[in-house]
Amino acid sequence: MKKYTYSAKQSDIKEKWIIVDAKDAVLGRLASNIAARLRGKHNPLFTPHVDTGDWVVVVNADKIVLTGGKWQKKNYYRHSGYIGGLKTITAQKLMEKRPEDLIRFAVKGMLPKNRLGRKLFKKLKVYAGDQHPHAAQQPEALAF
Repeated sequence: MKKYTYSAKQSDIKEKWIIVDAKDAVLGRLASNIAARLRGKHNPLFTPHVDTGDWVVVVNADKIVLTGGKWQKKNYYRHSGYIGGLKTITAQKLMEKRPEDLIRFAVKGMLPKNRLGRKLFKKLKVYAGDQHPHAAQQPEALAF
């Protein structure tokens, strides 16, 4: 009997659309569940080098929760590329400015740092309110 490791093919994969309500959800716990769903770890056909994940739509990103004193203590950094060009913003100010980015940054850090990770990240759609333009895809509600 020949034994081999199964590798998923594009024809075997059935992508679904999932909608997640981020209201009163803790950022890190929500992000790790979303990253696992994007990656396809829930799928029995999971193959590490193949995109076996689902599309994820996150609504109510402006109602996310951070525990402890992270609203003031957690910083997000970016650099312009010039000397002294480091920019810093706290989680609270980022929430006021662009609440969707809190979830995007958390999920992106949990995905692979290669071309597969970049492809998976494009399958994440985040919206601050409860409205989204993906009703035609008939997303299934998922509670974490």
